[in-house]
Amino acid sequence: MSDFNWKGKRVLITGHTGFKGSWLSLWLQALGAETYGYALAPSTEPSLFELANVGSGMESILADIGSLDRMQAVFDRVRPEVVLHLAAQAIVQVGYQEPVETFSTNVMGTVHVLECVRRTASVRSVVVATSDKCYRNEEWHWSYRENSELGGRDPYAASKSCAELIVHSYRASYFNPEESGKPTALVASVRAGNVIGGGDWAPYRLIPDIVATLREDRPLVLRHPKAIRPWQHVLEPLRGYLQVAENLYNGDLPSAGPWNFGPVDEDCLPVAWLAQELSRKWGREAQWQSDRIPHPHEDTFLKLDCSKARALLGWAPVLRLDDGLQWIADWYQALDRGENMRAVTIAQIESYRALAAERSERALNAAV
Repeated sequence: MSDFNWKGKRVLITGHTGFKGSWLSLWLQALGAETYGYALAPSTEPSLFELANVGSGMESILADIGSLDRMQAVFDRVRPEVVLHLAAQAIVQVGYQEPVETFSTNVMGTVHVLECVRRTASVRSVVVATSDKCYRNEEWHWSYRENSELGGRDPYAASKSCAELIVHSYRASYFNPEESGKPTALVASVRAGNVIGGGDWAPYRLIPDIVATLREDRPLVLRHPKAIRPWQHVLEPLRGYLQVAENLYNGDLPSAGPWNFGPVDEDCLPVAWLAQELSRKWGREAQWQSDRIPHPHEDTFLKLDCSKARALLGWAPVLRLDDGLQWIADWYQALDRGENMRAVTIAQIESYRALAAERSERALNAAV
């Protein structure tokens, strides 16, 4: 990480009660940021937000991003300097079941956030999280770059493609200091792969399903055991999001654009492999079977090209998938032992930060 000082910075996170938002909120709290969250109540029981007592270190505002007036009132009061927009309907299968809600949340929610930013002079840096699913996926062997064609097939993926177009439109129309000649907020979008980690209980997600079957000693049912996914621990893309936010805050115009944050190719592995390996980390042999019930289409192969992040941010994954799975097993087993999950989660964040700092130092030494 850079030497950027987050202490005292006013940061507003949408979606702070979700899985990724909770990890990010704890990270920013540890960095000393004045952290605010805007989201609905946690959608699962249990949730990382509640178990890690995330709300104790921030102001947590429970409200709907569908309400522009409510959100604007929060912006007016908080006067954020940095906005990290993570609120979303994030499940592909739920998108099939609830397409109107998915488009409303992911498309109009993004419009509302950017409209509030447009009306709030204090904002300097905006990071909008979309998804690797925003690309038109041909399921070929090449990785997608930030300038690859957009065009998700299913409602969730399409909503994220739309969100990218909205970010592009607002950036070109309102957040373009070179054209306007006036200082404005700088806006970037970030696209991550299949994010995993401790504290996830969302439906249709692989890690929660595996953990549940391990606890209950029953076979795991896999929808697409041969599907290859770009697995990465949640802290990997979050480090990228923070690096982009820092650059934007410092007025770095080239950072105002789209960014990919994905794993190394060697960590793009089949669903069945991950189920087997996490089971071994748990101390069990995997028991799984293929789901014979037909399900809506899901992509079976997708990879991200992260050359831009490597070249311009010095970002690269530091936690290989095998180690990440051990961290996940450790997290859930700590929960089963009744440990303080806020402390456990922050300890993993600090361990990850140390790994990232070590990697940065090695890279600097190699460049000398």
